[in-house]
Amino acid sequence: MDHKDLEVWKESIELVKLIYTITEEFPKSELYGLTNQLRRSAISVPSNIAEGCARNSDKELIQFLYFSLASLAELETQIVIAKELSYLNNLDNIDNKITSIRKMLLGLIKYLKNKVNSDK
Repeated sequence: MDHKDLEVWKESIELVKLIYTITEEFPKSELYGLTNQLRRSAISVPSNIAEGCARNSDKELIQFLYFSLASLAELETQIVIAKELSYLNNLDNIDNKITSIRKMLLGLIKYLKNKVNSDK
């Protein structure tokens, strides 16, 4: 499976770009704090999808998809913190993208688990 063909990978790349854009407006004092954390969490989502696809088995891919889900949850938490600190106002676009990516990841995990179980 080539990660570049996966819609979830493409959407998570779009999320990274969105996070980079919104964090440009954060205070410079947050550059090595929340800005860096948000960017690292966002980057981790498509990176883990790509790494999982490069592995030898569907079981390993599933593991890395779970890592992507964890990074997505981390990102979501950091976005809440940024909102609480009044660094972000309208979160609809980000929230919708995170929800969409989460659904795609869970769908892919379910598909792969069924595939692994049917191969036994």
